[in-house]
Amino acid sequence: MSNDILQKVKELTENGRVDVPQWTPLTAATRFTDINDIEGMRVAGKLAGEVLTMLEEFVVPGVTTEELDIIAHNYIVSEQGAIPAPLNYHGFPKSCCTSVNDVICHGIPNDKALKKGDVVNIDITIIKNGYYGDTSKMFFVGNVAPHAERLCKITQESLYLAIKMVKPGARLGDIGAAIADFAHKNHYSVVEEYCGHGIGTTFHGEPQVAHYGRPGTGVILEEGMTFTIEPMINAGKKQVKHSGPDNWIAKTKDGRLSAQYEHTLLVTADGVEILTLRPDDTITL
Repeated sequence: MSNDILQKVKELTENGRVDVPQWTPLTAATRFTDINDIEGMRVAGKLAGEVLTMLEEFVVPGVTTEELDIIAHNYIVSEQGAIPAPLNYHGFPKSCCTSVNDVICHGIPNDKALKKGDVVNIDITIIKNGYYGDTSKMFFVGNVAPHAERLCKITQESLYLAIKMVKPGARLGDIGAAIADFAHKNHYSVVEEYCGHGIGTTFHGEPQVAHYGRPGTGVILEEGMTFTIEPMINAGKKQVKHSGPDNWIAKTKDGRLSAQYEHTLLVTADGVEILTLRPDDTITL
């Protein structure tokens, strides 16, 4: 089966990346009251989630992250009629981020083949009609060690518990504190150098959504806000080291595993809507 998939990968990537069409950005905003804007965010979020679902079958031993990037790029442009937001963003050279094992985030796709037992985060952001959808999840390359599977499970659960706290009047300090407390109780650490962020008709905006914090502090959420929560949880210590072009790639300083899950969220009148929800998500609101 894996050989069949690798053959399919070869066929999908042999012609490289298709050209990205020109597009015109909308005025930057991360909070919306107009239903047309909210529908635009729903479409973008749905498409971003669909890219991760599409990629699932291709994450097998022997595939390279460069090949996964080409498949994602061409699917976004040719099938979805959308734009891969990371490409050339502040000099980032690829269309998605692929962070393998000890890479925390911003891993750059390359020609190194994935091997059985690897865990890899794939982070997808697309732009559709000027609206952004941003999401990531962990993929297992074949069977992985129980400790790696547990780290990923706890990281996803930390995202889910944070999402359930989102509603008008909630404070980001409470949400960050809940994520950190959950991670620490499970003997993991939380990366503090990177955070979630406002998103909408801009890739990164206010508010900053830290995955640690002090209860009773921070931005108060309001209906219509759109932002990401994307906890990065380390098996070892929280310290980060950087490498790669322009120091894009963030790795754990101690070389131990890291995991991340991310969703784009909309604050509704009485709670939250997960704009990037996928069929494999297990959260119930």
